[in-house]
Amino acid sequence: MQCNVLQYLFYGSLIFVIWTALFFVYFHHGHVRSPLKKAHAEPPSAPSHAHQRVIYAAEELGTARLIAAEAEEEEQAAAPGKQFSPSNENVNYSDPELLDGFLKYGFNTIVSRSLGHEREVPDTRDKRCLSKHYSLHLPTASIIICFHNEEFNALLRTVSSVVYLTPPHLLEDIILVDDMSKFVDLKEKLDYYLESFRGKVKLVRNKKREGLIRAKMIGAAYASGEVLVFLDSHCEVNVAWLEPLLHAITEDYKTVVAPVIDVIDSLSLEYQPSPLVRGAFDWTLRFRWDNVLSYEMDLPEGPTNPIRSPAISGGIFAIYRPYFYELGEYDKDMDIWGGENLELSLRVWMCGGQLLIIPCSRVGHISRKHAKPDSSHEDSLARNYLRLVHVWLDEYKEQFFLRSPALRHRTYGNISERIQLRKQLGCKSFQWYLDTVFPELEASMVS
Repeated sequence: MQCNVLQYLFYGSLIFVIWTALFFVYFHHGHVRSPLKKAHAEPPSAPSHAHQRVIYAAEELGTARLIAAEAEEEEQAAAPGKQFSPSNENVNYSDPELLDGFLKYGFNTIVSRSLGHEREVPDTRDKRCLSKHYSLHLPTASIIICFHNEEFNALLRTVSSVVYLTPPHLLEDIILVDDMSKFVDLKEKLDYYLESFRGKVKLVRNKKREGLIRAKMIGAAYASGEVLVFLDSHCEVNVAWLEPLLHAITEDYKTVVAPVIDVIDSLSLEYQPSPLVRGAFDWTLRFRWDNVLSYEMDLPEGPTNPIRSPAISGGIFAIYRPYFYELGEYDKDMDIWGGENLELSLRVWMCGGQLLIIPCSRVGHISRKHAKPDSSHEDSLARNYLRLVHVWLDEYKEQFFLRSPALRHRTYGNISERIQLRKQLGCKSFQWYLDTVFPELEASMVS
């Protein structure tokens, strides 16, 4: 009898262990395959009466088509179980796909694909920003995103972050300007995915390569919002990012504003908070980030107070649309990109406006790392700098040529229109800019 009891206990224990193991495998498998749970509520959908508006400046591409297998492959690639650790423990630095991604895009496309088309990012604002409240009657915004051969998932994350983290009543439209991209996934496949945004997105395809500067002007021409917000095509906006920018513009329409630009690491794509800094440059006209002056932090609002900035980085900022045109847009004869941000910065300050960085607005930006410099871009950059120098620096252009003597006799095109614009706007001298806005630059002069 005692032997039978022991046998029953043994077999019962064995069955219990087997069933426990089976349940563990089942639930563990289900956890890995399940979608990531969102901490925030689902974003409100666009109004049902909105229609998809796709504008082509080039040939019509017809109805967007996508093979179902390709869409399924994308969804599998974005599965949470395939995400890389921010610590980069799983990165194989000799992986040809990793190297190819850096060569083509300047960042880790393996991780980008694993993240998919949307993700949550940490709220990096100062806690005092959470207590700020903004009017419900802020102006509407058009978000302008220009791209040329951008990585597909990074572009979609830029668009989706804007759609899901912007109050619908403030988001007039998103203008995507395709500056003659060659990659196949930025054609019909992109059209297919943009349909999900239900009319918020206008897609403009340039007939020829214009460069980022002129592409931004093309995007602005299609905008309907009261405020133009320019974003790079590899960004992710943060919580309540737009309201502080719009509020600052309503205080003074001649205010051009930029968020604090957080860093998205090029290898891990980890979203990292940036300290409070202001935009600056040196006598070679290379943009850099600079420490905020102490008296700015001593104001009553402390680290949430708008920061006066001598310059903006150029890729991410907001401006009142009528003021953008009143100020003369961009110099359309500048090529590709580079220098246009400093030219606009000087024009704003010297012609009666101001540049502010708004600490309670945060936007993440992938800090791309390219393997080698583009010589053709260096040529266009030099030309752009020369146009800026000869229009805005007055006698201080000699400080630039002391550092870049090889550029003194380079051609830079006709600048008569920009000189006339400066006269029409009644702009102050560059000496005024140095005395009033950026005296630290004058202090760095060499004889």
